[in-house]
Amino acid sequence: MTSEIELLPEHAERLEGIDDFSHIHVLFYLDRVSRYERGMKRFRPLDREDLPLVGAFATRSQRRPNPIGLTAVRLLGREGNILRVKGLDALDGTPVLDIKPYSHHDYVEGFVGPEWLRRARS
Repeated sequence: MTSEIELLPEHAERLEGIDDFSHIHVLFYLDRVSRYERGMKRFRPLDREDLPLVGAFATRSQRRPNPIGLTAVRLLGREGNILRVKGLDALDGTPVLDIKPYSHHDYVEGFVGPEWLRRARS
């Protein structure tokens, strides 16, 4: 699914050169997470009963004490202060905190994750 990220017009110059990158990181504020969800310390990823109970920091869930989201997206294009991206997992109207280019520094060799993470992808 494609999305548009619209920055304030005065930030358009700050985007110069971003379209030379295929992917970017988007940090955003999860403004619709309830106070109750922010207080949750442990839960099952994706609320799936077949996945183990884990701590909030062991997930990519929005249920965080500091509701900051992070995702890497494919950058499809830029027009002025608007970025067109693919893969953004934020709700429409979610405030964007920052944008950073994805680079070779972000690649980690030998990544290992828990077994439940593989199951969650299915």
